[in-house]
Amino acid sequence: MTIDALYHLYKSAPVVQTDTRQITEGCIFFALKGEKFDANQFAKDALLAGAKYAVVDNPYYALDDRYILVDNVLDTLQQLARFHRRQLKIPIIGVTGTNGKTTTKELLLAVLTEGFKAYATKGNLNNHIGVPLTLLAIDETIEIAIIEMGANHLMEIDFLCQIAQPTHGLITNVGKAHLEGFGSFEGVKKTKGELYDFLKKNDGVLFLQSDNEYLAEMASSRKLSQIIRYGFSPQNDIVGKLIVADPLITVAWKEKGQDNFYEVSTQLTGSYNTENILAAIAVGMFFGLTPQIINKGITGYRPTNNRSQITKTSKNTVIADYYNANASSMAAALDNIEVITAEKKVIILGDMFEMGEESFAEHQKVMRRALAITAFRTVFVGKAFFRHAVNGAEFYETTEQAEAMLKTSLIEGSTVLLKASRGMEFERLMKFL
Repeated sequence: MTIDALYHLYKSAPVVQTDTRQITEGCIFFALKGEKFDANQFAKDALLAGAKYAVVDNPYYALDDRYILVDNVLDTLQQLARFHRRQLKIPIIGVTGTNGKTTTKELLLAVLTEGFKAYATKGNLNNHIGVPLTLLAIDETIEIAIIEMGANHLMEIDFLCQIAQPTHGLITNVGKAHLEGFGSFEGVKKTKGELYDFLKKNDGVLFLQSDNEYLAEMASSRKLSQIIRYGFSPQNDIVGKLIVADPLITVAWKEKGQDNFYEVSTQLTGSYNTENILAAIAVGMFFGLTPQIINKGITGYRPTNNRSQITKTSKNTVIADYYNANASSMAAALDNIEVITAEKKVIILGDMFEMGEESFAEHQKVMRRALAITAFRTVFVGKAFFRHAVNGAEFYETTEQAEAMLKTSLIEGSTVLLKASRGMEFERLMKFL
């Protein structure tokens, strides 16, 4: 079946599902393959549950005309999303970066929703499957969309750009993450810069944190013609300054050449989020929203994704930041806990994954930085940290061991930083804090 013909069927059943547990009446089920499963075998179940069609790539499971047989289900999903994108005559903002891309995406959505029917990537659906699913969830009522794009190897951002075709874009920052796939920090910059390359080729608009030396150099070398600059220096189109971050952030900002600052309070912690807030302001101003409307969107945003999220329990104040971790985000989180005013501080850090050959050195740097902060307790969890065990801190090889410790060695009346890569499952520690 051609993509044109499949698109016609999609328009008659414009909901796409890849999980039989989430089937809705009249949807199209795409039978994707994974390392440990082949969803072709669940196609019949999807139809019985209410799907209108099932896209499969194994002839054995194509039992009647409700089964759409293709060469490769994933490739077909991506082609369909690309075709659908071409029919959408709306701005699409591509967001990538080493840290902060999900928070920035959500801030952009919070601001733009104040003036438009906006849509953004749900959760963390930012890869070769998530981006197509996000695009196929956009209908004709949407006026503007934000697509988050993640990557862990070269040319992945370029591939996602070919599908999403962003008209606007921004890179939050570049740092040391997924080094196993990128090979080096230069590999990180090259891959993230693929968004700049796409915008350059397609005369797109770039939102640039121009005080970031790496991003500024990456943009300058590509000579993009349409750049909206934000940052802290007066030459930026949007100029911001941090007022307070203890622990919640208040930011003041103004347009270039203006005297008066607008002040906005947020529900975010971590001074590093100031740049993400300024990005949302720059985007809102570009699309014609007033400062008052922009500030309303930012103030109303409340993080719920375990990224820079403050949770007050019956015992402690917990900075939950354990959705992801890498060298630069660890450093930023530690800088933040150091400046926060608190009677007792507790630092609990877990391993950073996918650090490649630099894992040993980067974990050692994080450990030294953490131990330099005056804290009531400093706890390291994970096999990588465990290799560095020294006097003056607590080390546990697994999250299970840390759980057992917290059951008997109670933490109360403290401000606690929980920071680790997602695979450490640090949410399990929350019930003891």
